[in-house]
Amino acid sequence: QLQLVESGGGLVQPGESLRLSCAASGFTLDKLTIGWFRQAPGKEREGVSCFARSGGRTNYADSVKGRFTVSRDNAKTTVYLQMNSLKPEDTAVYYCAALIDSFATCARIYEAYEYDHWGQGTQVTVSS
Repeated sequence: QLQLVESGGGLVQPGESLRLSCAASGFTLDKLTIGWFRQAPGKEREGVSCFARSGGRTNYADSVKGRFTVSRDNAKTTVYLQMNSLKPEDTAVYYCAALIDSFATCARIYEAYEYDHWGQGTQVTVSS
């Protein structure tokens, strides 16, 4: 049974940084393709990044490219989303999601419906 737990959200000022964590249990990261999503009030869930289980390819939404970086610690079975130069429009609940044993390459940002497993989310608020 795969479980995903996000943490690291909080309130920051514009221009500051946060690092979110997605801790996976039940599977090792070589089995998981991980996506990060966010959902702001009144908006649809938006794909932010993708980290392929095989080859470690990453991809990012245009809105975060150059500011956000995804990485993983296999020993800790944790995937991180480093968010720099945060903007008020980055305010949202951030979720990680996973596909198990998928051949997904992360050549694109996958849609929310394409993922099978989800964490509970962590709130990120960017405000002065």
